[in-house]
Amino acid sequence: MRHIDITSRTLHFKQPAGTSRGVYLERHIWLLTLTDDDLPGRQGMGECAPLPRLSCDDLPQEEYETLLRGFCDTYCRTGTIPYPALRPYPSMLFGLETAVLDLEHADGRFFDTPFARGEEGIPINGLVWMGTHDEMAARIEEKLRAGFHCVKLKIGAIDFYEEESLIRHIRERFDSKTIELRLDANGAFKPDDALLKLERLARYDIHSIEQPIRQGQWEAMARLCRLSPIPIALDEELIEVIDPSRKTALLQEVHPAYIILKPSLHGGMRGTREWIETAARHGVGTWITSALESNVGLNAIAQLAAQLYGPDIRMPQGLGTGQLFTDNLPMPLLIEGDRLWRKV
Repeated sequence: MRHIDITSRTLHFKQPAGTSRGVYLERHIWLLTLTDDDLPGRQGMGECAPLPRLSCDDLPQEEYETLLRGFCDTYCRTGTIPYPALRPYPSMLFGLETAVLDLEHADGRFFDTPFARGEEGIPINGLVWMGTHDEMAARIEEKLRAGFHCVKLKIGAIDFYEEESLIRHIRERFDSKTIELRLDANGAFKPDDALLKLERLARYDIHSIEQPIRQGQWEAMARLCRLSPIPIALDEELIEVIDPSRKTALLQEVHPAYIILKPSLHGGMRGTREWIETAARHGVGTWITSALESNVGLNAIAQLAAQLYGPDIRMPQGLGTGQLFTDNLPMPLLIEGDRLWRKV
């Protein structure tokens, strides 16, 4: 018989994490601890971490925990993850999938990859949160000194022209062969001025921009994807797109250059695989990123990325969030330069 204990925990950011939707100071998560009577001394841990005001399963804490308890009880009773019922609750699904994998692999290797064996690091981007001009400039310098060759800037919280001056400053020092620049607008632009802003930003050899306008505006987003001089990546747009036929319809209508996948937001591990397969059929690129999970979730996401994209991953993934918290959970993860390693 299997059993799952659920505990809640609040993590605290080292510095305010600013997006166009607001500023995160702390992060509430639920940890699942799975045990099996037939495997004494073993346990598997998973993390359920919905993002406030963003996740489709962002619910009041008491309601969230009640639903989570019910899904965990179903799994323990049947021995099977209830995938159809969990589709609308991706953070719960991801936590349960991770706990099961962790229990069933005593060595901590969810998938047999060079990353999981500690033989190869995954290239990652350096993340620069929104802030004042001076704060963002200092954070950019910090990432460059640390050896990152791909930097992702969160934009949309301060004046657009101040943000443009920051980007110009980077490009005056480093060309696109030295530093790859990714932007994440988190839906901050308005449809009627987004193209003008994208045309201005295109002067600086931008790799891609995530979610320039808010999700749910497929026609306007399709037009931007068609006309933008910067490749557009969808992120928030994928939330609540659960049915496989709906996923196909979104990619066919909007046809972005990329989609960016967060297992906690986009259907757990199973949903992430489904998105990648659908994107491949439509010529859409993908990469994986974390969604401000603790090291428990980050470890699982990194192992999934290594398994999905194979050895010698070249495209930087969004897996640098393990250094965000003052009170993170221990995991054998280490960032050296611009690579994430699993030290075993």
